[in-house]
Amino acid sequence: MTCGNLLCGCIGMVMTLRGHLDTAAWLIVLAGILDFGDGFVARLVKVSGPFGKELDSLADVVTFGALPATLVFQMMWSLGLGNLSYGAYLIAVLSALRLANFNIDTRQSEQFIGLPVPANALLIASFPLMSWYQPRLDSLWQNTYVMVFLIAFAFMLVAELPLFALKFKSFGWGENRIKYSFLIASAVLLLFLQFAAIPLIIFMYILLSVVAHQSA
Repeated sequence: MTCGNLLCGCIGMVMTLRGHLDTAAWLIVLAGILDFGDGFVARLVKVSGPFGKELDSLADVVTFGALPATLVFQMMWSLGLGNLSYGAYLIAVLSALRLANFNIDTRQSEQFIGLPVPANALLIASFPLMSWYQPRLDSLWQNTYVMVFLIAFAFMLVAELPLFALKFKSFGWGENRIKYSFLIASAVLLLFLQFAAIPLIIFMYILLSVVAHQSA
């Protein structure tokens, strides 16, 4: 499953450079499912070790770092931004720093410090999907300001910001109300806004994490 994640990233970059940005975005979504699934399966069969952790990070830096950076590069290039487009690869650099830090930061066993790279990749993937399935929204985001924002937002990957992880030790409402509220609100947003909901969900995730941290 982890290697499948990596293959999604490799094929996704080929699709991006050929102009099939929607296909590349769907490969990020598929890779996200595989990335969640490999950890779930590992816990299910009680298999863990440093090899799996390192392989997972190597796959993630391609699929959730290099691929989304290439997507932003292509979107910027198509807007006629020229050499400024190469700034998109700062996303790949920050993703690599985030993953390297995650592997050695003992504080991140129960929570995240900084935005997880799959969340940032899904944020970026939402824009080609909006363009394909909700083209009426193109005028809202196909501009230099949004592209520069996507690069700047990647600094959230390395921010010293505690964010909750969707891990459940129990399923009671009291100890999981923030997580359940997030999941319910996300489902409602997706139902009504489709792919346009993804950026809102990412921002809501950060906001709820801040609220949860302040009230802890």
